Amino acid sequence: MRIKLEQLSQSLQKQTAPLYTLFGSEPLLILEAADLIRTHAQQRGYTERELFAVDQYFDWSDLLNADNNLSLFGDRKIMDIRIPSGKPGKEGGKAIENYCHALPPDTLTLFTLPRIDKQGQATRWFKTLEATGVLVQIYTIERSQLPGWIGQRLGRQQQKTDSATLQFLANQVEGNLLAAHQEIQKLALLYPSGNLTFEQVKDAVLNVARYDAFQLSDAMINADAARFIRILTGLQGEGIAPLLILATLTEQIRQLITIRKSFDTGQSLTQSLQTARIWGDRQKSVQAAVKRISLQALIQSLSDAAKIDRMIKGVTQGDIWDELLQLGLRLTIHENRYFVNFAK
Repeated sequence: MRIKLEQLSQSLQKQTAPLYTLFGSEPLLILEAADLIRTHAQQRGYTERELFAVDQYFDWSDLLNADNNLSLFGDRKIMDIRIPSGKPGKEGGKAIENYCHALPPDTLTLFTLPRIDKQGQATRWFKTLEATGVLVQIYTIERSQLPGWIGQRLGRQQQKTDSATLQFLANQVEGNLLAAHQEIQKLALLYPSGNLTFEQVKDAVLNVARYDAFQLSDAMINADAARFIRILTGLQGEGIAPLLILATLTEQIRQLITIRKSFDTGQSLTQSLQTARIWGDRQKSVQAAVKRISLQALIQSLSDAAKIDRMIKGVTQGDIWDELLQLGLRLTIHENRYFVNFAK
């Protein structure tokens, strides 16, 4: 049975399942969900715990034999199985299936996995986990959702603030949910319950944002100039190599060119996106960028990128960071000058 994270607490109160599986790309939320399950189990007499961390050297027979190691005192047990790679392999997949088909008595089993793609979710071992117990998919907190998420977390500690301050907090911790959690806890220690002013938050919160070049690329295709400038400045301050940034932006530009050319040859935009292996919410962003930016502008951007590459290698003189800024901003604010029918 698959449920949402926000349904987990209520599900635990109704019934304790013999097996739980957590998977997703937010380590903080997975950790909190696992703690909730373990605490619930301990309160109901599951006092022993065995931890299995699966890596390339893991012996799957240890898992299958674990149910033979019954407690001398008959205590209930938690089997905590963590697969950081999300890929147990052929032997591991079969072992998981066998384990699920013969769950040990007086045992609560907890599987923890990273984000599993559609292909991974179609495997027999994953489907067996879903069919055997409770499966909780933990979704990424998108940037647009972060202010609301922070507001909810503040509410848990009887604090609140206005939307502008929540946005400020979100900007400070962009890309780092754990850092957001730590800053929220800091506010609880520094200030009493009630309303927090912008000045209080500003004085307390450090700039703990952790930017990467992929976020910069996202800002470019989403036409968010302010975010592009902020992230590029952050990358420069963190000493990220300009060549890495250029490579990421260039790869995105090439992808847009491929999609645009594919569309221009008669393929539908939806088919073009699928051919480029772009799925989910990212389809909307890329589709909007393809509509917004002309093919001529994209090709010109490749020429500009080549110029920046020569600067990085010392062949040409120039301000590398300023050129990276101009490259991104030209595509961020660019609009097609020609009408194109994208309704094919």
